[in-house]
Amino acid sequence: MLSHYYTVKDYGEHEIIIQKSRFICYVERATTESEASEFIQKIKKKHHDANHNCSAYLIGENDQIQKANDDGEPSGTAGVPMLEVLKKKKLKDTVVVVTRYFGGIKLGTGGLIRAYGKSVSEGLQATGMVERKLMRIMNTNIDYTWLGKVENELRSSTFLIKEIHYLNDVNVEAYVEEEKKTDFIEWMTELTNGQSEISEGDVVYLEEDVQI
Repeated sequence: MLSHYYTVKDYGEHEIIIQKSRFICYVERATTESEASEFIQKIKKKHHDANHNCSAYLIGENDQIQKANDDGEPSGTAGVPMLEVLKKKKLKDTVVVVTRYFGGIKLGTGGLIRAYGKSVSEGLQATGMVERKLMRIMNTNIDYTWLGKVENELRSSTFLIKEIHYLNDVNVEAYVEEEKKTDFIEWMTELTNGQSEISEGDVVYLEEDVQI
């Protein structure tokens, strides 16, 4: 699993007009090729009357699955420029479809490349992007007398509180980067004078909005 990577926040769509042609960019997260294909087919069905439904996607930790489709536009003028935008922004597990309704004015090779690239760039900005960081959930059990100090120190630290469970003792769940587990354990042990029980929980990805 990657320690961190960038992807799109969620589903999104964004329309621009270039030389009277409508370019509608659809964005979605996809972790498998079948998910990407299903999304593309869904948009094609929605816009079956469009002149073109061009697509591109990047999937896998090492971008091992890459596809670009011009859907009738001159070769290399749509799908590839769309894919290049995804690569430039270092996005993973992302699929984009740009639907074009021709407005009667031909854009030429260069114009098409710029139009499809711009459509995806603006579509991604409108949708939003996130950085996914691999985090370990660390569980800290403490007596209630330590709660105020531990909570205050955690909130002013680089560690992020996930949840606090009020049981016989207090269980504090915190997100900790994998490489900082030892630092967290030493810090928490010192903070509580050794009066805490610390254990490792699940590994999860935590998402944070970013501007790319």
